[in-house]
Parts: sequence; structure tokens; C-alpha cells
Amino acid sequence: MADSKEKLFSDFSPVSTEQWMEKVIADLKGADYEKKLVWKTNEGFKVKPFYRMEDLEGLKTTDALPGEFPYLRGTKKDNNEWLVRQEIRVESPQEANAKALDILNKGIDSLSFHVKAKELSAEYIEALLKDICAECVELNFSTCQGHVVELAELLVAYFRKKDYDLSKLQGSIDYDFFNKMLTKGKEKGDVLATAKALIEATAELPKYRVLNVSALSLNNAGAYIYQELGYALAWGNEYMNRLTEAGLPAAVVAKKIKFNFGISSNYFLEIAKFRAARMLWANIVAAYEPQCMRDCKNKGEKDECRCAAKMRIHAETSTFNLTLFDAYVNLLRTQTEAMSAAIAGVDSMTVAPFDKAYDAPNEFSERMARNQQLLLKEESHFDKVIDPAAGSYYIENLTVSIAKQAWDLFLAVEEEGGFYNAVKAGKVQAAVNESNKARHADIAKRKEVLLGTNQFPNFNEKAGEKQPLKATSCCGGHDTCEKDVPTLNFDRAASEFEALRLETEASGKRPKAFMLTIGNLAMRQARAQFSCNFLACAGYEVVDNLGFPTVEEGVEAAMAAKADIVVLCSSDDEYVEYAIPAFKALNGRAMFIVAGAPACMDELKAAGIENFIHVRVNVLETLKEYNAKLLK
Repeated sequence: MADSKEKLFSDFSPVSTEQWMEKVIADLKGADYEKKLVWKTNEGFKVKPFYRMEDLEGLKTTDALPGEFPYLRGTKKDNNEWLVRQEIRVESPQEANAKALDILNKGIDSLSFHVKAKELSAEYIEALLKDICAECVELNFSTCQGHVVELAELLVAYFRKKDYDLSKLQGSIDYDFFNKMLTKGKEKGDVLATAKALIEATAELPKYRVLNVSALSLNNAGAYIYQELGYALAWGNEYMNRLTEAGLPAAVVAKKIKFNFGISSNYFLEIAKFRAARMLWANIVAAYEPQCMRDCKNKGEKDECRCAAKMRIHAETSTFNLTLFDAYVNLLRTQTEAMSAAIAGVDSMTVAPFDKAYDAPNEFSERMARNQQLLLKEESHFDKVIDPAAGSYYIENLTVSIAKQAWDLFLAVEEEGGFYNAVKAGKVQAAVNESNKARHADIAKRKEVLLGTNQFPNFNEKAGEKQPLKATSCCGGHDTCEKDVPTLNFDRAASEFEALRLETEASGKRPKAFMLTIGNLAMRQARAQFSCNFLACAGYEVVDNLGFPTVEEGVEAAMAAKADIVVLCSSDDEYVEYAIPAFKALNGRAMFIVAGAPACMDELKAAGIENFIHVRVNVLETLKEYNAKLLK
């Protein structure tokens, strides 16, 4: 068998990178290699079309083993296990408890309770956690930021009463002073005093994280990946810097910080992001030389605590790219996102229900969200292999590239006074909101594709009673409260296309677009498909056709079908022959559109033809103009 393998390999001579490049250049037939095949990411670095073993030289990303500092390959040594989390917004502690007990039997091993501050009491906690084994499940809590210390004290008292081994309990309390500024525009309380009080209140809960870095908010606001990571590092360092200067041990502070990241649909870059995040954070914490508080073998050269340098990561699928129309496609988005986070080795994960953009999740959508993670575990065994991305020429290079971009941003924030100063001055919000704006512009031009929204929409779908949910900007649900600092813009990627389509639906007049296909068979079919997808993005009815022998027959068929729009679909060369006669035959009875950007466009415009749709037009703005004309 060994001989046959050796013979198999010897039958193929090795191919050098130079030989590959010669073949690529030859196949490009004079086209520019950089423009055609090299991808310039939104993060600012270039990605080559192929990578080889030599591209790993000097990276040092594979030097350490899983579970070893700087934890690029993960903080776990024996498996790739992560906790499956589901959120419960508590209206009644008894009802929330019943729901929690139910979903714990359905695969959930991490619960997140959103509790009302005004109702907090020992009895409230008792009812909420009744019959839930706190040693068997991760428990996470969030409430009004001014009551987090009270919540912590109530939890510790409850755990003591139940005689739990407090050193084994895992969970978190969501205190994040800076996220309040970013999302609500409010600077409330004393971050240092509250953080110290929280750490003191949870001293008996060593595995409880109470200082949160809510980088998820940046992700949901449309931040680019390097921004989410770079700002998250500065965010975490703000806690480290402030609290160590106040006299708290670095190891204590680091072990109380939890990072909450979003997961975008950029599959490979997201894997790289989480791997880079652990490495960069480990080095930041190491710079504080945290001293080990117990007898532990995991120490550095100067006896510094390496356990403190482990980044605790909760990941949640993004809401930025969730859509109202063709909502089941959201399942595809969140599934690939969950795969990225699982491969990258996060500690816990929440998959957003597919209907989160337009409805309070119901039993069905929550079950689907749970099962998405369970499929990765029980059927695909993603929890069994540690750092499966290790050694991938592509992902290792992406990890280094995204780490560099994020690190540069981190250093820039630190040089300008740190994360708090950047948020106070509105610089973080401005940068992320600018990214949100740029991504919306790319979505409008279909440079960034949202399947089912700006590309390949479901032609016959109607929203019905579905309406996009709007995020409120202040505590209490008021949209117009006074803000201390600017806030992030959480407009989803699909929001403008959805507004356009909802406008069409609400008008009660659904424009009908008729494809006048003629001439070259391949070109007319391709352009008819393009035009149908283009116009259906606004909710228009589209009517495709096999072809017409003359433009006059096509126009009459369109009028018989009561078309509001006639789209001429043919080849560029044939538009010289067909466009003007078709336009004259229509004689203003419907909007006339030419599918394409032919060389004779100026001649056609001189004849009075105004509308052309092709890959270079702004789809959103074009459809807005059409709506303004057609929905009068």
C-alpha cells in the first residue's frame, strides 16, 4: 500500500508558484491580474486568489498548540465544545422559569435572562431560578445598568442559600458602561465605582464575568470586521487600564471581562477574526503582567498568570443582514455565521431567530435557532475537532492580516486617549456609522448582495402584516430623549429596499413589467432574467416571454397584458435596430426601459429614451425614481 502511494505521488511532478502564476497570467489573456483576481477587502488589505505552503513562512500562527498562550488556536485543549445560549426576556419570573426548564430539555445549556430592575428581589430570583441547577448550566443576566450590583448581590445570596459550590458556577452579569453610550447616547453612573463594586460582589464567583465588551453592537450597526475587533480590544483595555490604576490586580480584572462579538456573513474572515482576537487580547493582558492568584502551572516566563490572558467569547449572529422579505433565507445566513464561530472556537453562541427583524420570536423560530447549533454539534461534530482551520494557508494569512488592521486601529485609539475618550468625542460612532453608510451604498449598487432583497427576490412574496421592528434609542422606549453623545445607527442592510417594496405594496397598485424579448437568444434571455430580478426588488410584477418576431408585436402583447413597464431585452448590437422602433411603437403608453448599456446609448437618448438598467446603475435609486413615477 505504501509503495502504491509513493508511486502515485511520484507520477505528478511538483508545481512551483511561478508555474502557477505563468498559467494564471496566460489564462487571463492580457487582463490585469490585480484587478481581476486580487480581492481588496473592506478591511483594507488584499487577498490573493491562491495561497501555498510558503505563504505560512514567518507567520508563527501555528507555533503554539490549542490551549496554549497566546490562544490563537483556542483556549480549550480537549475539544471544541461551546455553549448553546437562548435569551429570555422576563415579563413574569414564573413564566420565564417554565420556559427555561423547557428549553433546557431541548439542547440549551446557557440561559440569558433580561430582568426588570424595578422587580428585583430575593423572591423574584427564587421564582426565576426554581429547579434550575446553576452548576449544570451557564446563567447570564442583564438589567438596568444602575441595578447590576443589586442583582449580583441577590444572585450570590441565592446561590449560597442553595448551598452551591460557588467556585464552579459559570455565568455573567451584563454591565457595560460604554455600550450604554454607544447605543443610547447616555453617560450614566460611575464606571469605576460600579465596576469595583461588581467585582467585589462577585468575588466568590470566580467564573462569573461582569465587565462586558459589547462589540456585538458595532457589528449590528454595520461595522467592518477590523473595526469591531480593533474597538473591542480598546474597549476591553479601557476596563483593564482604569481598574488596575485604581489598585485592582490585573489578573482579577482580566478574568471578569467578557467579550460579546457579532458574526457577519463573511465566512472565512469571521473565522480569522476570532482567532486573531484571542491572540491580540492575550498579548494586551500579558503587558499588564498579571500575577497568578493560586498555584497554577499555566504561567509565563515571569510567573505571570496565563489564564488571565484567555479571552472569554460569546458570539451572536448579526442582525444587520437580517431581512423581512424572503425571511427563511435568514436561516442560511445565520447557519454559515454559526459555522464560522464554531470553527473559530468561541465559548458560547446565540443564533438569532430568523424572524427577529420583524417580529418577536415565536416558539417555531426559537426552535429553529436552537437546532441550527445542535445540527453543528450532533450531526456535523463541530464540537469534536479543535481549531480545524489551523494550517489552512488562506485562513492563517487572513488571521494575520485582520490582526494587523485591528491592532493598528487599537493603537490609534490608545494614542488618542483610549476608548472612553473616543466614544465621548463621538469618533467611534462616526467611524462605524460611516461604514454603515458605505455598506448601504454598496447594497444599493448590489456590490454587496443580500439574497432575496437586492438580488433574486421572491417575485410573488407580499409582506402582509409584517413590518420592520424599530430599535428604540433610550431606556423606556422613547425615541426623542436628550443624548449626551452621538449614537450608532442600527439601520439594517435591507432597510431601504424593504421600505421601497413596502411602499409599492401599500400603494395598492403593483406595477407590471413586461419583457419585450427579441433578437439574439442568449442575450435576450440573460437580460430578461436580469431585468426581472432588478424590478422585482421593488415588488413589481414581472412577465417574461420567449421572444417576439418584431418589436411591434411585442409592444402590442405588452399592452394587451396591461403592462406599466416595457423592458426591451436584446443584444447591444441589435439595440440599434430595435430600440427606437419599439419606443415609437409604445408611444408613451407605458414606461420604456432598455436592458443594458449599449454603445449607441447617446443616440437612443437623443431619440427620447431615458431609462437604462445595467450592472453599473444604482438599483435602489433607480427603483425609487420609478416608484415616484408609477405610484402616483
